[in-house]
Amino acid sequence: MTRKSKTAGGRTARGRTVSATEAQNNFGRVMDQAAADGVVFITRYDKRKVVVMSIEKYESLQTVASPDLDSLTKEFDTLIAQMQTPAAIAAANSLFAPGPWLTEAPSQASTEVARKQKKVANARRTA
Repeated sequence: MTRKSKTAGGRTARGRTVSATEAQNNFGRVMDQAAADGVVFITRYDKRKVVVMSIEKYESLQTVASPDLDSLTKEFDTLIAQMQTPAAIAAANSLFAPGPWLTEAPSQASTEVARKQKKVANARRTA
């Protein structure tokens, strides 16, 4: 039985769907179908659980999935070079520069806390 179904990416995939029992009893035929069609979906309780695929399909997925180390290195080097420009350095420095909110407020807050602690200490001594 051939069934049209949706994949995770929203595209449609065609392939033969067989139950786990049918695959177990006729695995040779399942392999032949996978070799011919690329994939065979094996279901358990009407839900896809396993895919049997041809070696050609597997190898095509492997080449897409493995990134080229040279291209990744070039991309990394390009990003590092962009971060070393004067504009990028100035932007990064501005992130860590003290802003107007850090003028007298911290020292004033520290002084106020010290006054309250002193008041509490004096109150304990007199009590």
